[in-house]
Amino acid sequence: MRKNSIKNTRINGEVQKVLAEIIRGDIKDPRISPLTSVVAVEVAPDLKNCKAYISVLGNEQAQKDTLAGLKSAEGYIKKRLAKIINLRNTPELHFVIDQSIAYGVDMSRKIDEVVKDIVSEEDDLWEEDVFEDEDEE
Repeated sequence: MRKNSIKNTRINGEVQKVLAEIIRGDIKDPRISPLTSVVAVEVAPDLKNCKAYISVLGNEQAQKDTLAGLKSAEGYIKKRLAKIINLRNTPELHFVIDQSIAYGVDMSRKIDEVVKDIVSEEDDLWEEDVFEDEDEE
């Protein structure tokens, strides 16, 4: 099976969906933040390893705690994954913190600030033009 085959893509999607459900609903570890999402999953073509990209909205400590909680629950998560998804092999899970959502939120905030500045500058210029036109009459 090639890395980007249709079968592998389907497996990645199914594992991502089930992994998100397990993290959201089954794990009761208080270290795991409720604002945790599974951004992407890469299952190796031989189904031996799985790299799960996890995003945690919060500070750096919340991310570290969530990663520690997920690593301690790897056995339970793997068992639930094997029970829900019928694969030839249940992959070993490796959790990686992904910063893409936090990066996107930060970029969106910066864009909003720039747009707000541009709009306020345009409003100022428009008001100056209106007042200059009134003075000329």
